[in-house]
Amino acid sequence: MNQQPQTDPRIHPQIAEILAHIPASDGSAPSLEGWRGAEESRVPAPAERTPQLPGVRDAVAAAAHGDVPVRIYTPDERERSGVIVYFHGGAFFSGSLDTHDGAARALSVESGLTVVSVGYRRVPEDAFPAGLEDCYGVVRWAAEHGSEQLGWDGGTLAVAGDSSGGTYAAAVTGMARDEGFVGITHQVLLYPSVDLDFTEAGTARYPSRTENATGYGLETAGLVGHNSFYLDSGADPTDPLVSPIRRDDLSGLPKALIITAQFDPLRDEGEAYAARLRQAGVEATVSRYGSANHGFMVNFAWIPELYEAFTEVGRFLQQA
Repeated sequence: MNQQPQTDPRIHPQIAEILAHIPASDGSAPSLEGWRGAEESRVPAPAERTPQLPGVRDAVAAAAHGDVPVRIYTPDERERSGVIVYFHGGAFFSGSLDTHDGAARALSVESGLTVVSVGYRRVPEDAFPAGLEDCYGVVRWAAEHGSEQLGWDGGTLAVAGDSSGGTYAAAVTGMARDEGFVGITHQVLLYPSVDLDFTEAGTARYPSRTENATGYGLETAGLVGHNSFYLDSGADPTDPLVSPIRRDDLSGLPKALIITAQFDPLRDEGEAYAARLRQAGVEATVSRYGSANHGFMVNFAWIPELYEAFTEVGRFLQQA
């Protein structure tokens, strides 16, 4: 087993304690069954999931490319509210409605909005762009049928995603603009992957891929192996639907909140994407969590100062 280097003392001590037991990445692709199984094994029983909500139900969204499983979270007893369509992370091959159930609950509680978590198709079983089509399809379904099926009040319609789910959220806003659909009001990108060029040149563009290359959970070498299922399925890193930062024109996209983590290889590309949005005239806010690593909103939300990120998202989504 490769030993990790000593962790930076600025990282949260409870995160550092766990990182000390995670072996370094060798850059190979993980076992599909092993990785997915390990994730699912950590999911609490339904009665133990927090925060508790008045309504959590599984449903099916009749999207343009077929039915998509969704889980709908209602924060209170109000009949109508705004809606967040949420895309879970997992490098496009893992993650599920269950593994990211806690994040969806927290988004609903802190925003006061209904959350629709999307069980999109994953690679390698379903090649690119199947998962992206599902995500976009559910957003259009929410806009077209949300009034009767979600209690949507016709106001906020946000997209949100963590990690590769952030890739999908950013790509969906571009798809919507290209099709003339202007219904998305906000985009929330949680430590997103927006440039899937993992070549030497791609890595050189972002200092965080070097600064945070090893020792912080997600490692730069691991980006290659984990994303290999997606790229091998036909996702081209030069395609703006795969690498949203490659989109030539970002004008007209919804305002954005981009949350990054200091000790994340993906930190700088997320912040660079925010800078490009601002250059295109889009309101974009970056919030960097200085003691956190990649995935902290899913893995370490039990740490109060890191749970604050959900509260920040809630405040952003409450803005008109």
